[in-house]
Amino acid sequence: MSLDWIYYAISWILLTWHSAWDAIGVPVKAVLGTNWAWILAIIFLVVTVRVILFPVFVKQIKSQRAMQALQPKVKELQEKHKGDRETLQKEMMELYRKEKANPLMGCLPMFLQIPVFLGLFHVLRRLDPAKENKTLYGWTVDQFQSASQAKIFTAPIAGKFGSTADELARLGANGTTVKVIAGILVLVMMGTTYLTSRQMILKTGWAEDPQQRMVQRLMLYGIPLSLLISGAIFPIGVIIYWVTNNLFTLGQQQWVLRKFPPLVTNVKPGSTTPRNPVQPAKTGGFLNRAKPAAQVPAKPAAPKVAGPKPGAKPVNPKKSRPAKRQG
Repeated sequence: MSLDWIYYAISWILLTWHSAWDAIGVPVKAVLGTNWAWILAIIFLVVTVRVILFPVFVKQIKSQRAMQALQPKVKELQEKHKGDRETLQKEMMELYRKEKANPLMGCLPMFLQIPVFLGLFHVLRRLDPAKENKTLYGWTVDQFQSASQAKIFTAPIAGKFGSTADELARLGANGTTVKVIAGILVLVMMGTTYLTSRQMILKTGWAEDPQQRMVQRLMLYGIPLSLLISGAIFPIGVIIYWVTNNLFTLGQQQWVLRKFPPLVTNVKPGSTTPRNPVQPAKTGGFLNRAKPAAQVPAKPAAPKVAGPKPGAKPVNPKKSRPAKRQG
């Protein structure tokens, strides 16, 4: 299956945003060793894709909430059909269909972004001055030359940590500079990828099922560590896209988790305290900081008077008073 339509779409969005920043007055020449019009074009490629996928993201949140609410029923089915995997699968699919919950919706936004990532990877990898067909995917020769010379802190966006000496020479780049900038960006990419997974796990809690918990650990530690190796082949422009996408995800998840707190379903029988309590949304005050409640001074307690012991004779207070002296 040809992916040319993706390459044309990514190129069109990049070129449109670059033209927009150029029209606004963003300098074409490098400032602080950076061609900001092209960097902003990559950043707003992320914004464009995330805005397009926002309806899918809303469906993902609704599906996740539905899946959380169904966890007690899922556990009942697992206990009821223990050892009968075929019947269990049928019952679970029927439950999901009846409650309109889709387990695959949680991964759908990520899968839909994979073609965008691959398209940008392919387009930026083509920014080699040695390429003969510079007008592929709707580019003009001037646009191709401008993008191939675009830099971030003097490192070309088409360069990568693993660029060969010949590739660096064609891009007019310094090998040490490219490795330093690419290395820093790869570390930032790993860190933000870890934080996005950690943010969601800390808010929703670790899964009770061992297999699901293993998947959570893989998402939390495995994927960021894999980027340490795969990041060496990513063009710097692609890493900028990945980091921007992670930052967008962090902000979006924070807003959703505050606006729609996850359901608490993993409460042990006989316990009134949830194992993974959900923090309530903070409202009011500067930057959503809750204002401290005014402290009301407590009323002084009345002094306690000891009562008579059982069986004791009542004491007449009048008799206990000392007699007055007569003058």
